[in-house]
Amino acid sequence: MPKPLLAEFTARERAKDEVAHLILDYAEKVREEEANLVFDVLTKEAKPRAFRIYEDYRDEEAFQAHLKAPYSGPFNAALAP
Repeated sequence: MPKPLLAEFTARERAKDEVAHLILDYAEKVREEEANLVFDVLTKEAKPRAFRIYEDYRDEEAFQAHLKAPYSGPFNAALAP
């Protein structure tokens, strides 16, 4: 059964460009995962610091493997409050 996820967050003041760069770099890596079905990054012109990430994996096992990827931990840590 597919494992869809939606993450929403807002970058801190003056961090929008850095966050956008982190997300786009991460997106390239995740999209190469065999079991990743979708990884879309969305923003709104009216709220340029707000980001939404929609991702979907083949199943729970694939999602757990994604979390263990060497780039997942550092990405999540970089975005932590």
